[in-house]
Parts: sequence; C-alpha cells; structure tokens
Amino acid sequence: MATCGSYCCDGDFNKDDVSTTRTIESCLPLPLPDEILEDIVPKAKDFAILHGAGMRYRSNYDPDSLQLAPFFLLPSAFPRREFDRVVKLQSIVNILMHRIAHDYQFLKDALEKTIKVDDFTRRLWDIYTTVREEGISQLISLGMFRCDYFYSVPSQIAQQVEINTIASSFGALAARISVMHRYVLGEMRKPELLGHLPENDALAGLCGGMIAAWDAYGCPKAVILFIVEDVTYNICDQRFHEYEIRRQRPDIHVIRRNLTQISQRGRLTSDKRLVIDGDEIAVVYFRAGYEPGQYHSEAEWEARLTVERSKAIKSPSIHYHLAGTKKVQQEIARPGVLNKFLSDSEAKLVSQLFTGLYTLDMSPEGDQAVQMAMDNPERFVLKPQREGGGNNVYGQEIRMVLEKIKDSQEREAYILMDRIRPPIQQNYLIRAHEPVKLVEVVSELGIFGTILGTAKDIQFSKFAGHMLRTKLSSVNEGGVAAGLGALDSVFLFD
Repeated sequence: MATCGSYCCDGDFNKDDVSTTRTIESCLPLPLPDEILEDIVPKAKDFAILHGAGMRYRSNYDPDSLQLAPFFLLPSAFPRREFDRVVKLQSIVNILMHRIAHDYQFLKDALEKTIKVDDFTRRLWDIYTTVREEGISQLISLGMFRCDYFYSVPSQIAQQVEINTIASSFGALAARISVMHRYVLGEMRKPELLGHLPENDALAGLCGGMIAAWDAYGCPKAVILFIVEDVTYNICDQRFHEYEIRRQRPDIHVIRRNLTQISQRGRLTSDKRLVIDGDEIAVVYFRAGYEPGQYHSEAEWEARLTVERSKAIKSPSIHYHLAGTKKVQQEIARPGVLNKFLSDSEAKLVSQLFTGLYTLDMSPEGDQAVQMAMDNPERFVLKPQREGGGNNVYGQEIRMVLEKIKDSQEREAYILMDRIRPPIQQNYLIRAHEPVKLVEVVSELGIFGTILGTAKDIQFSKFAGHMLRTKLSSVNEGGVAAGLGALDSVFLFD
C-alpha cells in the first residue's frame, strides 16, 4: 500500500484494452482500522445531516422527514492538472453554448432528423419556433450549466460526458459535502491534507447568477420562480438555493410552482409579463421540465409555452434547452464546427475535452457507427435525447437495441459516444440504514458555469463551482437522486 497522499498505477496499462483500468490510491491508506471507522462514521453522518445533506427517498417518501443523502466518507482523488484545466475552460464553454443556442440555423440543421422520431424534442422545438415566429419577448437568457467529465485512463485527460443546460443540480449539496470532508480529515488528525481540497462556492455562484438576472429584469417587486417537480425528493439542494438568494439579497422573494400549477394560475399580461398568483415573475429557474413524465397533459405543455412567451428571464430559455440535447453535442464535436463559434485557439482547447461522438443518422456515416457499436458494444454508450439519469444504454444491451432499430429512422433519436474509462479507487459508501461498505468506485466531476446576456451582448461568463458524483465501478449510471450514486468531493493530486 502506498503511503498517505501518494498515487500509483497498478500494473501496465494497454491503451487498446478497454477492460484494463488503472487504479489510484485514496487520500488515506485503506482499509481504515475498525476503531477509526467506529469513531468517524457517526461523526460524518451527524455533520452531513445537520448541515443539510439530506433527501427524501422515493421508497419511503415522507414530507415531514429527511434521510441522509448518500455520500462517501473520504474525498476522492482527481488530478489537479485536469481539474484546473476544465475550470479555466468553463467560461469559454459557457460562451460556446450561448452562441450555439442563438444560432437558429445550426440548431435546425442539427435537430431536423431527431425531431421527426423523438416526440419530446419535437415538442420543445415547436415551442422554440412558435416564440421565434411571434417575436421573442425577452432577449436576455440566463445559463446555469454543468459540464460533466470523467478522467480518462487511456488519454490521461478529463473528457466531457455531457453538458447540462437545464436543472443542473447538486450545487448546494456539493458545497456541503466538501465542508464535511474538511471536518472528517480534521477529526482524523490529517490537517496537512486540507490543502488538497479546493474551495467550492457552487451555491453562491449559481445563486449569484439568478440575482444578476433579477437585477437585469429591473422590477423591484418581481419574484424568482422555481419550476419544480410534483414531488421533490432532492429538496435540500433546491431549498438551499432559495435560502442563499435570501441571504445575499433579502429583498428578493422566491416562489415554487410545478407546471400544472402554472397552467392553472399563471397568465400573461398584454405586454407579456408573466404573473402567477398575483406575483410578477422576473426570473424562471427550471428544476423540472427536462423529461416527458413531467408533462402529464397538454396543460403542462401550454404552461411551458406561456413561460417561454413571457418577458421573464429564463434559465434555461427554450433555445438553451435545445442546445443541451445530445444530438447538438454530437454535432459540436464534428471537425471544424467549433471554429464557427470560437476563435481558433479557443476551439483547439475545447476540442480536447471531447471523446468520440458519432451520428446514427440514416446515412453511410450512421451505418458505419451502427456496425461499429454492434461489433464492439463494450466500447460505447448509446444516448437518447434525455436528461435526469437512467436513460443511457450500455454493453450488450446496445447490440439488442440496435438490432431492433438499425433499419428504421428511430435510431436517429440516439447518438453514440465512446465509453470513457476512468480510474478505479476505493472509498467508504455511507447510506441511511445500511452498513458502511468499502467499495471500488469511479468519480464524475461536474463543473458549474453561469452566463447572462443576449445574442449580441454577454454581460458575464463565469466558473461557478464544482461537484463530484461517485458511483460503484460495477454500475453504469450514477445519478444520486435516482439512487445510483453518492455525493463526494475532490481531493486533488499532482
């Protein structure tokens, strides 16, 4: 076992062998002695829940109680060089997504085949074209993005998994878990390790974006609207955004409504101001609306259209939402496309974030990608145009899905991506009502960014914090709210 704070590669790594994955050491030698675990685990649990790291569980939902959000006892290792690189690039990625969102022709060309076979994306596109033909009432958009990365063993760089432009979550809980890990290392009498934990102001950064948008709207009596699910399980992460807005600006009020309530109680004035229960809405923050199940009927779709028609500043606006689709991300990775939106030097830097992304259009190029995936499905991930976790297809299931759709246009609802191979490390998984387990895990880094502006004028583009989501190395999906992963924080190593 390597000494505390050191990192090693177990065995030789063959870049052509996707089954081989490098392992890296934890920040402390593992396993920990039983007496240390018995002391530190209850302390970590208490610190986490008392500082708001809680959730409501789907399996035993109770609106009057919280359970501990799943987390890992120790911060997980991530290379400092790559962390710093993606942090520095986030403001450029923000601008890239902003410019793509404001390029109607690019979005149209990218999505024209997808909207023929994916009804949900088509409904979003219909809203976009409707408001565009009517004349967009609010030219300012607020982007609160999260770009997700795995550190890739073969390439030895951080590679982008996806860009989230709607409901980018866990800014609040990520900041709290980072503080909890500082406490844990302190209690374990390892203060020398604290310098490896980067500061994380994700909650303040994201809320700062909403406050700036509220100021830009220019109506002191107007409020911020959070569009939420019918039942909110990830309640702490959402509520802490409200509390942080109030902490920074006591004069700003936040209301929460779901799409059904907006359809019943929202209206537009003659000059396109959005009013709900008597409150004028300055900023709309979508924490729902990203998956079909949140639209129960035409009423919810009408509510989304009403919001989009309004003068309220949206995060995201409908064109930002469309810019975050998987198909658009695949098109961005085509050779030369980045140069349409960024300078040559910026395009070169951003292109290095991408792994292989392939179209499944009904074309020779798409046919080649289908065959490639069927020949070696373990190398790829099959992605539909969905957010929220649990939607991707992996391994042999890719072959099964493609066998059914390879000769139909239905395949154009998907893209194909190279599977990124992150290093494996060990950590202790802590879940409510379960024994603590030492498990093998992989970690996904999320980098938050905020941007505010119109097509012609960007007021700011900023890095806004980070999160780390860690999952068992044996599972494919890693959504915390979906019960597939757990909260974590970054331990940087050189």
